[in-house]
Amino acid sequence: MASRPFLVKDIAQQAGLSTATVDRVLNGRPNVRAHTARRVAQAIDELQRQSQQLGMAGRKFMIDLVMETPARFAAVVRGALEAEMAALHPVVFRARCQLREVWTPAELVAALDHIGARGSHGVLLKAADLPEVAAAVDRLVERGIPVVTVVTDLTGSRRLAYVGLDNHAAGATAAYLIGQWLGASSNARAAGAAAGDAAAGVLVSLSSVRFRGEEERVNAFRQTLGRLCPGLALHDVSEGQGRHDQTANLVRERLSACPELAAVYSIGGANRAILGAFEQAGRPCRCFVGHDLDADNLALLRAGRLSAVLHHDLRHDMRQACLQLVAAHGVAAPDALTRAAAARLSSVVVVTPYNLPENLSVQPVDSAS
Repeated sequence: MASRPFLVKDIAQQAGLSTATVDRVLNGRPNVRAHTARRVAQAIDELQRQSQQLGMAGRKFMIDLVMETPARFAAVVRGALEAEMAALHPVVFRARCQLREVWTPAELVAALDHIGARGSHGVLLKAADLPEVAAAVDRLVERGIPVVTVVTDLTGSRRLAYVGLDNHAAGATAAYLIGQWLGASSNARAAGAAAGDAAAGVLVSLSSVRFRGEEERVNAFRQTLGRLCPGLALHDVSEGQGRHDQTANLVRERLSACPELAAVYSIGGANRAILGAFEQAGRPCRCFVGHDLDADNLALLRAGRLSAVLHHDLRHDMRQACLQLVAAHGVAAPDALTRAAAARLSSVVVVTPYNLPENLSVQPVDSAS
């Protein structure tokens, strides 16, 4: 491994390993596990990305970002966090990242317990809403490590706060948009039958029912669309994990069984896969609402293949999350705490091909560890 301009102790702290282990990796000594070598390489990459933080004076916080999410979204969140960390001086943040597209519950619990054993100033967590994960969060809190959930919450846990999108408002907004675009009304089914056409149906795609945030979105979508357009049929697909091939297979199966599908509300991502399944089936998609301006969705919007993306300010989320953590350690000023507590939920912004934000920068997707 090529030499880097970082001290072994800095790499060790970033990797959560001993200095002796890091020295073995850097010098190419035998009997080093591949996972350990990857963690050291990732730590060096994180230090390079956060290098301006290393020499800054101020109260220092080492935090952990742990997420189960598609790599394209993880890259956007990490970029937002790094941008906000640099703006929060005189508090100096560094972040260790554990980002995977899929965690087994046992793997995630082990990772959280490991953070508890080695120490941290706080954890930003996107995880499935499972009892064993909530219990692991509680163990972190008992060790004095505050946990802030992002994007999706954990019920019954002792987490400090949830920051992220107002998921109920997002689902309701998607229902309003799709109802307007389909031109549906309370007698849509009867009108379609009178015209000799099948009543329109909406595909609702989730990455997994294990995420509370996705559940909140789909419940709000279902309730709102049921009030606005009771003639529309809804069909859910889930457990594609936001991955291309898995999602494409699920959507193809549903399209084959449901000839009325004409619109999509994609909560879980993999939107290229969903569009490809419609194209492969020779079926038009009259409107398509997705979430988040990641690199894929930005390109699809510019090409006019998505009708709208429900976007929110991830930098706002990361700023609020960091303020919550420093507040837990008694560092933030009272007025900052008040603003953080009042503004944890992000507003929904409807982005179409005609109002793309200027100078939008989207982080490239790389491998998640």
